[in-house]
Amino acid sequence: QVQLVESGGGLVQAGGSLRLSCAASGILVSNDRMGWYRQAPWKQRELVAAFSNDGIINYADSVKGRFTISRDSAKNTLYLQMNSLKPEDTAVYYCCTRGTYYRMYTYWGQGTQVTVSS
Repeated sequence: QVQLVESGGGLVQAGGSLRLSCAASGILVSNDRMGWYRQAPWKQRELVAAFSNDGIINYADSVKGRFTISRDSAKNTLYLQMNSLKPEDTAVYYCCTRGTYYRMYTYWGQGTQVTVSS
């Protein structure tokens, strides 16, 4: 059974930092195409950052230079370091896996709220 559990969200002032974590079970973060997505009120869910099959990282233009995605194989955990936060980064952040090169599937975490005050 696949489980993705996010943590690390909260309220922060503009310019501040947060680190989100996604603890995975039932999959290996080092093998899967994993990423972070976010959904702001009244908006569609959008990609923030994700690993491709060959380990290439894709970032949304709006977060390039400010956010960093990483993974720790020993802890089987995905991270999102968010620096220089802006009010427009306010959203629910979700961890997601799209499967591996050999097997496709999709699982989402429950989400963690990030609120950036101006």
